[in-house]
Amino acid sequence: MSDVMTSLAYLHGKPTATGCLKAKPEHFFVSETLDFTPIGHGEHFLVRIRKIGENTKYVVNELAKACGVKSRDVSWAGLKDRHAVTEQWFSVHLPGQPDPDLTEFVETHEGIDAILETTRHDKKLRPGDLIGNRFSLVITDFNSDDAIEARLANIRDQGVPNYFGSQRFGRNGNNVVSAREWGQNKFQVRDKSKRSFYLSAARSYLFNQVLSARIESDMVQTPMRGDMLIDSTEQLKLVLDTEKATEWLSKGTWQISGPMTGDNALPTEADARKFEQNIINQEPDLLAVIRSNRMRHDRRAFMLYPQEMDWTREDDTLTVSFSLPAGSFATAVMRELIDDTTNGELDAHIDQ
Repeated sequence: MSDVMTSLAYLHGKPTATGCLKAKPEHFFVSETLDFTPIGHGEHFLVRIRKIGENTKYVVNELAKACGVKSRDVSWAGLKDRHAVTEQWFSVHLPGQPDPDLTEFVETHEGIDAILETTRHDKKLRPGDLIGNRFSLVITDFNSDDAIEARLANIRDQGVPNYFGSQRFGRNGNNVVSAREWGQNKFQVRDKSKRSFYLSAARSYLFNQVLSARIESDMVQTPMRGDMLIDSTEQLKLVLDTEKATEWLSKGTWQISGPMTGDNALPTEADARKFEQNIINQEPDLLAVIRSNRMRHDRRAFMLYPQEMDWTREDDTLTVSFSLPAGSFATAVMRELIDDTTNGELDAHIDQ
């Protein structure tokens, strides 16, 4: 993990198991699930592509050429990194045109493994049009004792910290470094893509720091006065009575949330606001960037619960499969499981 992750607290203790995650692209499989059902007609051609070792934007450009349109006419629901096998949806704006023949597109692009499905819809795909992702991860050179079974069960049953993964922060955390320097007025950022990367890194970094501090204080699942709870529809509820909040949390409908910092005041109150503000104030340069760009405050659940999680072990290989909601990171799950010994790029970008 990069430096921005190594200092973060573990929920289940630092793992003693070791192994290589993503030694090959085929060892990190991701399959998207849309949050809607295409209606089967409309001016937007939807295509589900299985790609290996190719990043999303490269496929967008090549798909645009194959369909005879400009790259801006191709949309996607979620970014995925190159070093993985991904089943991913794209939409192409083709009003009044027939479905394109993509046979040559597949045959002439080594990283395009297959066209899995095509349909039509009345709207283009937009970032975030996913309900979640299904993962199957292969860990090679896996080394652990018998306690790993209990740890896997704990991760499945008790969840993991909902950290933003290291890929959110760029190689070696460079996007956080750049965001701080931007906040110090060392340079101006005019490129929209870079602005987005740096702002995202700044807010995600602050969230991770607050979450880590809550774990260290043994308060990640224990409500404070003034906490903001969040449910699966992202509705919020202010904690005025910690006993009632504890009851709500025990039913699994609500979770404690952390700050996606904006230029407006934290919505938390009392003890929770003091706790969050003390941590956020330690990064004045990141705060300067967020405030100068008028980012609005948002909330994110502290905990992440893998669904339909199962695993198999054969000799020195462990395969783990699970589903996660959109916007969460498979590497947050794996961080609680193994000390990753892989060199180079580690993560598939799951960032809707």
